[in-house]
Amino acid sequence: MSRGFVTQRHMTHIQTASMPYWRLSGFYFFYFAVLGALVPYWGLYLQSLSFGPADIGNLMALLMVSRVVAPNVWAWIADHRESRMRVVRIAAFLTVVAFCGVFFGTSFWWLAAVMLVFSFFWNASLPLLEVFVMNQTANRPGAYAHVRLWGSIGFIVSVVALGPIVDWQGPWWVVPMIVALMLGMWALSLSLPESGTQGHVAHPEPLWRVVTRPEVLAFLVACLLMQVSHGPYYTFFTIYLESYSYSKTLIGVLWAFAVVCEIGVFLMMTRVLQRYAVRTVLLASFAAAAVRWLLIAFFPQTTWVIVLAQALHAATFGSFHAAGIQMVYRFFTGRHQHRGQAIYSTASFGVGGALGSFYSGQTWIPLGPAATYVLAAGAAFAAFAVAFFYLKSKS
Repeated sequence: MSRGFVTQRHMTHIQTASMPYWRLSGFYFFYFAVLGALVPYWGLYLQSLSFGPADIGNLMALLMVSRVVAPNVWAWIADHRESRMRVVRIAAFLTVVAFCGVFFGTSFWWLAAVMLVFSFFWNASLPLLEVFVMNQTANRPGAYAHVRLWGSIGFIVSVVALGPIVDWQGPWWVVPMIVALMLGMWALSLSLPESGTQGHVAHPEPLWRVVTRPEVLAFLVACLLMQVSHGPYYTFFTIYLESYSYSKTLIGVLWAFAVVCEIGVFLMMTRVLQRYAVRTVLLASFAAAAVRWLLIAFFPQTTWVIVLAQALHAATFGSFHAAGIQMVYRFFTGRHQHRGQAIYSTASFGVGGALGSFYSGQTWIPLGPAATYVLAAGAAFAAFAVAFFYLKSKS
């Protein structure tokens, strides 16, 4: 492993907590490699089936809609079972089975059903693992990022490898590649140990009281708005650049470059969170998102500006997610950890992501891509305002 990704010192530091570093890293790798195939290229596949922007936006929204329900269902199951990794393994297997439905139909409603069912199982695994990793790295702020970065590497490998394939062979090849990556995710889930995921610690407050605390509500609303702002990017960025004559290979490289910048931030998060408050990191991330969407809105034909906008992914996902996970861990303790992680996932990636995909599909043609990205910038600015005024400095 190269020193540019994870140094030996970091590896040793993490492994001293008896955490199965490589097995968890491998699971993150394949989980986000699936995302690296879905986010940039699934819209192209749907476009090749003659779906319009509204239908593409609706279908992509379904990937997020399942996050409204799935994390809470699986968190409840995890809280009532000692064998949580068994839940992860079953969900990973059913993800593969459900997604294979794409081989048996291409109508809107058939694909909608397939995407809703497979994403219900796919979204089961990550919240459970996030809690496990945070428990193992709790006394080292930012150490979580050194495990999570392997998901970013998986995303890069997937998006870079698929770009030339789609260029040369067409979008259909995205489908079998996603299946192969899902099989890798399931295989890695079989190696995850049960140790370290059992046991419950009492929390002094009922869950509803934690969720309704003003600072917790402000955090969840800000995260929801942040994901709303990402809707046009995750749904139409590839299609948008293709309309300006970017090759699919170059588009894949741009996606990958964004995630390389994300990895850089993950590697720096231990030092960043030791120096700056989590609230400060979140505010900087929201501000960077507003700038990023404006750059994409008004300068799509200028390659170096798009490169700069992609570099801001370091903040709009990297620092945002690392700080967000840290905040969740502070707010939700003891037996509330799995439910808290599920609530965070539901509010941000679930409700926020679904709203973002849906609105971008509805505005892409009537208002145009530039206006759609301006609305995204407005959502990011609203996230900044909510966090600035209502998320207290002590957080």
